[in-house]
Amino acid sequence: MSACVPTRATDSDTNRTKRVHPPHSPPPPHRRFRIAGADVSASIAVFLIALPLSLGIALATGAPLQAGLVAAAAGGLVAGLLGGCPLQVSGPAAGLTVVTADLIHRYGWRTTCAVTVLAGLAQLALGCVRVARTALAVSPAIVHGMLAGIGVTIAVAQLHIVLGGTPQSSVLANLRALPAQLADLHPADVAMSALTLALLLLWPRVPGRLGHLMRKIPAALVAVAGATLTASLAGLSLAKVDLPSWSSHALAGLPEGPVLGIAAAVLTTTLVCSVQSLLGAVAVDKLVAGRPGLSARVGRSDLNRELLGQGAANIVSGALGGLPVAGVAVRSSANVQAGAVSRNSTMLHGVLVVIAALLMVPVLELIPLASLAALVMAVGIQMVSLHHIRTVTRHREVLVYAVTTLGVVFLGVLEGVLLGVTVAVAVALNRLAHTRITHDEKEGVHHVHVRGQLTFLAVPRLSRTLHLVPQGAHAVVELDGSFMDHAAYESLQDWQNAHTARGGSAELTGRRTGVRADATSAETCRCHPWTPWREHRCERPQSAPRGGGPGSGHQLARGISAFQRNTAPLVRNELARLAREGQQPSQLFLTCADSRLVTSMITSSGPGDLFVVRNVGNLVPPPGEESGDDSVAAAIEYAVDVLRVRSITVCGHSGCGAMQALLNSRPGEARSPLKRWLRHGRPSLERMADDDRSWARLAGRAPADAVEQLCLTNVVQQLEHLRGHESVARALRDRELELNGMYFHVGEAQAYLLTGEDELFDRVGVVDASA
Repeated sequence: MSACVPTRATDSDTNRTKRVHPPHSPPPPHRRFRIAGADVSASIAVFLIALPLSLGIALATGAPLQAGLVAAAAGGLVAGLLGGCPLQVSGPAAGLTVVTADLIHRYGWRTTCAVTVLAGLAQLALGCVRVARTALAVSPAIVHGMLAGIGVTIAVAQLHIVLGGTPQSSVLANLRALPAQLADLHPADVAMSALTLALLLLWPRVPGRLGHLMRKIPAALVAVAGATLTASLAGLSLAKVDLPSWSSHALAGLPEGPVLGIAAAVLTTTLVCSVQSLLGAVAVDKLVAGRPGLSARVGRSDLNRELLGQGAANIVSGALGGLPVAGVAVRSSANVQAGAVSRNSTMLHGVLVVIAALLMVPVLELIPLASLAALVMAVGIQMVSLHHIRTVTRHREVLVYAVTTLGVVFLGVLEGVLLGVTVAVAVALNRLAHTRITHDEKEGVHHVHVRGQLTFLAVPRLSRTLHLVPQGAHAVVELDGSFMDHAAYESLQDWQNAHTARGGSAELTGRRTGVRADATSAETCRCHPWTPWREHRCERPQSAPRGGGPGSGHQLARGISAFQRNTAPLVRNELARLAREGQQPSQLFLTCADSRLVTSMITSSGPGDLFVVRNVGNLVPPPGEESGDDSVAAAIEYAVDVLRVRSITVCGHSGCGAMQALLNSRPGEARSPLKRWLRHGRPSLERMADDDRSWARLAGRAPADAVEQLCLTNVVQQLEHLRGHESVARALRDRELELNGMYFHVGEAQAYLLTGEDELFDRVGVVDASA
């Protein structure tokens, strides 16, 4: 864990630090360019998915089939080299099919290529002015609705090719022509389409070890290859891929058409390409975060650079006669899951596409068009995601989703998105202005419940309702909303002050009220969840006995009631998901039972993230010792072998009472349960007394006293005990687990991480959130 630090010297004249090499040392070796084996295998997996999809999307748009290959190569090589998301794979995307098909129908292929180039230039401009994150402000309901509308349009159009016919120019025309198409089926096309869809559906569902091995081959490739092989062996007569000579491939020309129409086309292409690519980059970041160790190597996406890379790829693709380029979710997720570790996998997939386009033309021309159409139709159907529908339903944005989807289907992508934005703004204004205020009395307590956002528009109704509370009565005002403006705040404050002055009492509860509740009762706890802790005081009344009594029972009941009222509505959906899926924590967190250590707070974690084991002194009994208590060893075995955690953290803390007791213990004392347990900490005492070992330091400073030194040494010693457990040792050998040491200084609210075997602890500082 330790690292070699190069010798440094300081130039006193310039006050700049320079690296100094030892005299007569050989020059540093020249680094050779190497491609990791993981990137090579990942690029092959992505290439096998991209090849049939690129041809299918080109077929769906009505463009020359080579245009799909050109776009795939430009996306892999240009966007892969220049983009800000190293593991995102770019190429022709299904989300651009409707836009491109409409452009080709209106203006022709050469003008469509020119529009692609202009859209790339627009993306470069947007990347230069650094507005990439602004695009993420678009409501997810609008984005999901746009993709669903595009998916419906694709599926309806490709259905005609699946049945052996030709698609029409619009969804309505395709729907009107569908009965006639059903009456005039082409059996060969239908058979190959059915075979393609069957392989797509069944290939990922083959059970057992054989299925695990088979799933390494992409289902899209298997489906198209199976249909191609069957059609060739059976000698079926049906339309197949026709790739003209590259010498006759059409390149971009000057745009021809009305200026406003071309401008709208450029705007639409830029919008769809940019939003899809940026959302894809964010999704790839989440996938990378799920692979231990990869996030530190790859880093977070630079969205502005990603926009620049996508713009450059569109310029190259359009200039060479290719389709518009965007980040593609299916290929990107396959790239991450296949084990890619750098942008080399994306670029190498582009090289493979170029090789295939030049050397595999005879093989590609055996593919039936009906098989490609079935593949693209399946992609279109998958774009109408049930998960997205459930998500927008839970957030009460079904109207925005439905309007956007229908607008894209019947009016067009740009028109549908603008319509969705209009509805989203109207819904937001309605929520902001719609506030429900009720008043009722229960057992002498007057409850005023405010549901919704509390703005100046609701102040008159709020004032009328508050004046229904009689003078001298106890009132509880529940604010069930996330926003309250200044006018509403002042109105509540004025009423509370006046009501308290007349002998009454007022309690303000709810989400982020920002208002201090009445503090006249010393026994009342005012710890609102999900808010910063300020002046945290949960004190017992002086009349309450130390051991409990009626006061503690009431305090517990009040805490449970506050949870049910304030916190439960916020976490219910997440806990319901965890109840369905079971626990899948990422790490085992072993820490002290000290009440001041709130593990979720100091690790910024939530339900389901940590498997926590707490005991007095954060001790790990060595394996094989007859301690009479296997609880810690059982938790370690369960976490590593069953839950498959990726890391184990031992966390000590300042002011540890267990370490103080261990330091003050004397041989021959009475063997109480606490003394017997603390014997597992004696190796830490011996380690601290060993003169041959260096003492731990905290970010360059020495420990404050012997207790703090023992706390730090104990973390290192317990990590050694961990390595002795069989399940931990096996996972470490297989590189499936990492061990971390951590120290939390309670008084400073500062966390330190163990950085090496020399027992140095480094402070965990603030990370730039804009990086």
